[in-house]
Amino acid sequence: MSEQINELVTALAKAQAEMLQTDQARVKEFLLYDPETGVFTWKKRQGRFKTSLVGHIAGCPRSDGYWRIRLDDQLFAAHRLAWLYVYGVLPPAQIDHINGDRTDNRIANLRLATNAENGRNSRGKPSVSGLKGAHLIRSRQARGLRPWAGTIMKNRKTFHLGFFATAEEAHAAYGRAATELHGDFARTA
Repeated sequence: MSEQINELVTALAKAQAEMLQTDQARVKEFLLYDPETGVFTWKKRQGRFKTSLVGHIAGCPRSDGYWRIRLDDQLFAAHRLAWLYVYGVLPPAQIDHINGDRTDNRIANLRLATNAENGRNSRGKPSVSGLKGAHLIRSRQARGLRPWAGTIMKNRKTFHLGFFATAEEAHAAYGRAATELHGDFARTA
């Protein structure tokens, strides 16, 4: 079932990308992009209400943390516009923020990624320990056994890395496994 949902989400994202048509020349006509800071500023006023002020930062952050910019009455994710601005095409896949900061749109911080790769590099839901891959098993703790389980996911399957005395040991095991399984897309923090 979740595989079907992922396919549907991917198909919807592609359809949305096709609907949001713009090109590099149009973006450069209205916006300046600084690849060192990742910030877009208005180069020229545009839109019905002319609310874009020349020299001011373009767009605003959404509640999900991504920066959005309205151009020609269409909303664009700033990281996708940065890719278009620099490389001349809208990205065919997802864009991953390497450092995990959704507002950091420096071109050096952006890379193409699959849905799975992008998910691996996310911060995810913090555990009780605050350390990724380290989970407290209270029933083991109550019996005086090693209470910290180390786990990692690959292809929607959870792999058990062992039980550990401390959260730090479980997290270290996660870090080693993440580097081995996920390479450049491993996030250990």
